[in-house]
Amino acid sequence: MRHIFLLLVAAVLVISACAPAATPESTQPPMPTATPVPPTATPAPQTIVDIAVADGRFSTLVAAVQAAGLVETLSGEGPFTVFAPTNDAFAKLPKETLDNLLKPENKDQLVKILTYHVVPGKVLASDVVKLSEAQTVAGEPITIKVEGDKVFINDAQVIITDIEASNGVIHVIDTVILPPSMTAEAKTDIVDIAAADGRFTTLVAAVQAAGLVDTLKGEGPFTVFAPTDDAFAKLPEGTLETLLKPENKQQLTDILLYHVLPGKVMASEVKDGLIADTALGTSVFFKVDMGKVYINEAQIIITDIEASNGVIHVIDTVILPKDIVDAAVFNQFNTLVAAVQAAGLVDTLKGEGPFTVFAPTDEAFAKLPAGTLDNLLKPANKKQLTDILLYHVVSGRVLAEDVVKLQQADTALGKPVTIKVQDGKVYVNDAQVILTDIKTTNGVIHVIDTVLLPPR
Repeated sequence: MRHIFLLLVAAVLVISACAPAATPESTQPPMPTATPVPPTATPAPQTIVDIAVADGRFSTLVAAVQAAGLVETLSGEGPFTVFAPTNDAFAKLPKETLDNLLKPENKDQLVKILTYHVVPGKVLASDVVKLSEAQTVAGEPITIKVEGDKVFINDAQVIITDIEASNGVIHVIDTVILPPSMTAEAKTDIVDIAAADGRFTTLVAAVQAAGLVDTLKGEGPFTVFAPTDDAFAKLPEGTLETLLKPENKQQLTDILLYHVLPGKVMASEVKDGLIADTALGTSVFFKVDMGKVYINEAQIIITDIEASNGVIHVIDTVILPKDIVDAAVFNQFNTLVAAVQAAGLVDTLKGEGPFTVFAPTDEAFAKLPAGTLDNLLKPANKKQLTDILLYHVVSGRVLAEDVVKLQQADTALGKPVTIKVQDGKVYVNDAQVILTDIKTTNGVIHVIDTVLLPPR
């Protein structure tokens, strides 16, 4: 029994010896527990597609990229340089053209157009301006030109540059560009474009009534200044209805042909003071005023709608062919017009003719001795004024190329003027011809720098 007791005591001692020693209570405050800080979120890199999707100006481009199945490509590593047309750029295309391109059966065509806007590599604006052309992903080159402070890709102006993306760079353009190989098939002719665009229903009806559909669907090229429906609505009440009658077909045809220039004249070629011959054979007049461009009285409001057989510029007013008096009024021959009115010759010079008028400028009249013009404009001197004016008129339509072959020409006064060519300049009596061949419905005007006075 004693033996068992000793064994238990020994066991307790062994267990006590193995227990851990008590740790004295610390007098230091406990260490605070650190609150985990979440890592700073890093924005995902924005690809070309991401940027276009986020920017409302490119919704049409994004829809086209999706329809063409190019989202993954343009979200890829690249780098790419994209010349991105805005929604307004796509709106310049005939609605029918864009709708057709977005159809599944025209996917290949759409892909070709879109990849024509993409250049391999990252080409910033500072490098673009050093190039004359660049090869596109479509396999056809784009042309690059700098005019003043403007940069053009083909006919599209670059309006915003260097929008950098994780896989390249975007430059924004104001016009959709088309591969040269597709130009003919992607564009319809002038008549088709006008017919597909709801703004020209009156013009299309007039072209049909005049029998000019086949002409304006022809090879051309033509430049058409197309009045909108609103432009036709400005005509005096009843005018349009009268013009559309079969018996007035010739008059309607003449008016429509007055809106057409032979050849393809782009907006960049139109300068202030330009005079151009229309398909009617008469002249139209261009001016630039406060940044706006006008043809006769009409403002050009949209330019360079290209067709397979020419180009359309949209105007806000129907322009009407001008006779000699109308042309003189429009071109501000103010003193000459006042003299014609005082002499009672308005109806004569608005008559059938044809006439050739050597028209003195206001500066030419100002060369007359002081008081001369005032005296001539008095009713008492009407006969003398009439004689002077008739001395500036030759019967028939004598163009500049014919004038220089003459030594003299008989005037409506019955007295001849002399004509000479000297040092490349043409003179009628002592007056220099400074502008030629302003063609009107009833003749032609040549502008001179001195008033002609008939011999006594």
